[in-house]
Parts: sequence; structure tokens; C-alpha cells
Amino acid sequence: MTTRTVIRPLAGKSPGGIDRKRASTEQSATLPPLDKMIGYKLRRAQLAVFQDFLTVFSKMRLRPAEFSVLALIAETPGRKQSEIAERLGIKRANFVALMDGLERRGLAERRKAESDRRSHSLHLTPEGRRFVHKMSALWGKHESRLIERLGGPEEKDRLLELLDRMFD
Repeated sequence: MTTRTVIRPLAGKSPGGIDRKRASTEQSATLPPLDKMIGYKLRRAQLAVFQDFLTVFSKMRLRPAEFSVLALIAETPGRKQSEIAERLGIKRANFVALMDGLERRGLAERRKAESDRRSHSLHLTPEGRRFVHKMSALWGKHESRLIERLGGPEEKDRLLELLDRMFD
């Protein structure tokens, strides 16, 4: 003789264990498709740009945050560590670790700031200047590829103008 087990749903739940009341509430909330959401599109664009960046700069072992730090130091040598971290939106602890890595690689150095001995100014080393020169050449190829994907320089300018509005 075989016995059969009968499973009965809990009160208010479907046989699959889903709360019917909650499910009907969730179904009534409507969202546009992801590909119509600004945040989703921005994130996908960021991923595409970063993937290309990582491919281009893989031989230099350079990440986007390191690129940005080196570019800012090259642009304005002697800026305070805190200023560069703030401009890039990098938390202090994360920035310290990032700078530690650049120093270990011999690309950048911290010096006591002349105006405030408690803070550090950032400078490229001679090796760092050579590295940034190579980095700039590769960046040109990366940027050209992105501009081509956008449809040309006018579209790049249009995109940058639209993105600038996000910071107003």
C-alpha cells in the first residue's frame, strides 16, 4: 500500500508558497524597461568604457582610478592629496591605498606640503613622467575609439554637455 502526501498551501499563500496579497501589490507597481532608465544606461555605458580602458591599458597594469590620479598630478603637480581625492570622489582611506600602490611602482610621490606640514603634496617621479607620456598616447587611441562609437566629435561634445548637466 502506498501513501500519498498531500501538501496544502498556507492560508493566503499560493501552492508555490507565494503570498497572494503581496504578489498582487508587486504586480501593480510598473516600471519602464531597464533600457529606458537613465541610471541603467549610464552604468552600461560606464562598463563599456571601462572594458575598453582595461583592454587598452592592461599591459601598463593601469586601472581607471590610477589613470585619473596620475593625470591630475601631471596636470597640477604639488596639489594636496586631499584635493585630488575630493575632486575624484575617492574616500580618504581608499586614496591612501591607491597612492601607496603608485609610490611602490615608483610613479608618484608624496612630499610634505610647503604651506601645511600636516598635508602632502603629490608629484610624479621621473619614471612617473615617462609613464604618463606613454599613458597619454594609449589614451588617445582609447578616446578615438569611443568617439567613433558615438558617431564623431560632435556627438562626443553633445554627450559631454548632457553629462555636465548632471552636476549642476
